[in-house]
Amino acid sequence: MAASSAPSAGSDRSAEQVPRARSGRPGVPLPSVPVPPVPAPRRDPRPRVTELRLSAFARHRGASFPVGQVTLLAGPSGSGKSAVLAAYEALARLGGGAALADVFPDPGALVPERARPDAQRRRGFRIGCTADGAQGPVRLDVAVQAEPELRIVGERLTAGGLVLLETALRDPSRPAVQAAWHTAGTAPVTRAPLPDDRLGTALLPLRVAGKTDGQRQVLAAAEQMVVALRSVFPCDPRPERMRTPVRTGSGRLLRGCDNLADVLWRTRFECGRRHGLLVEAVRTGCAGPVADVLAEPLGDGTVHALLDRGDGHRTELERLGDGELRYLALALVLFTGPGVLAVDAPGEVPDAMRGLTVLADGFDRSLDPGQRAELLRTAVLMGERGHLRFVGAVSDASWAGGADAITVVHLEA
Repeated sequence: MAASSAPSAGSDRSAEQVPRARSGRPGVPLPSVPVPPVPAPRRDPRPRVTELRLSAFARHRGASFPVGQVTLLAGPSGSGKSAVLAAYEALARLGGGAALADVFPDPGALVPERARPDAQRRRGFRIGCTADGAQGPVRLDVAVQAEPELRIVGERLTAGGLVLLETALRDPSRPAVQAAWHTAGTAPVTRAPLPDDRLGTALLPLRVAGKTDGQRQVLAAAEQMVVALRSVFPCDPRPERMRTPVRTGSGRLLRGCDNLADVLWRTRFECGRRHGLLVEAVRTGCAGPVADVLAEPLGDGTVHALLDRGDGHRTELERLGDGELRYLALALVLFTGPGVLAVDAPGEVPDAMRGLTVLADGFDRSLDPGQRAELLRTAVLMGERGHLRFVGAVSDASWAGGADAITVVHLEA
């Protein structure tokens, strides 16, 4: 809601609020002193996820996790860090319009272990999130039936305590849920069936006319949620896949960074400034001198990546250790953006309103203390510049404390 402007200097309210100075000449009032407007707190208009809720998902029950600009999920093996990232990725894909079966190829594995089926032998899981932005906090909660068949059986979108969309499974024999969304017109809600294999929030722009204030409120909240969820890049570099030459292709980095050489072949000439930052980072995290990071064609349609040592010698990536390769790949992820990473970027949204969220499972795997500290510093720097948000899973985060920009969430096995 827009902040109200301060009253003008000549208004009655202004005269009441600002006392006039006494004049030594009766009947000649001094002019009132204008009141400078008090600026409203600036709200970041870019939609962003600020909380994940795993009500019943894998090993989590009734759990919620804050999500900041840079978030570290810390805990031992078995504490559920990967499950939190999987839930985030699943919501992101559903927000992009993906089918339920594509998002959850093995849904039974996500049902809490001790969950008992109901009388109809049904079991499932529940996840949700909160997205902040111009509309304020917007909540999304989704209930998924995993057994005996996969389907969305309930969804709720709320903002400001008002239910904007609610769905429920009324007839199990039909592949649809009954949806009701806020209208605030001649009828308080509009009811219609929606498919049970898609997120209803992502479908609202195709179903809601936007003719009433209530409908426009629904559309704005749904858009904020969808934009916040899309442009997510799950990343877990696999050194064993990065050592071999690759064929040139789209130049968009895959989640395992298998095609690192192809991406370097593209980005080295497309953005010299960011490539220079990448080289500086690699110089910090890799052994020996580094003058450049580049890719070369091999004549058979493939390219391989190398480190230029600056003295006429070049080191092929297959000679680097696992930690160096993971460090190089993660640095490349942090210094690039949606145009380079294989993400579902909302093309209809202006660049200034888009966000990129990197999900890094096993963020600290194979990294030495200097490498992980440099990557975290880079994530904070790029976050402060508005380029990305970062969520990483680590076994221990004691080395990362002290920075205001870092949110550490401790999980227990």
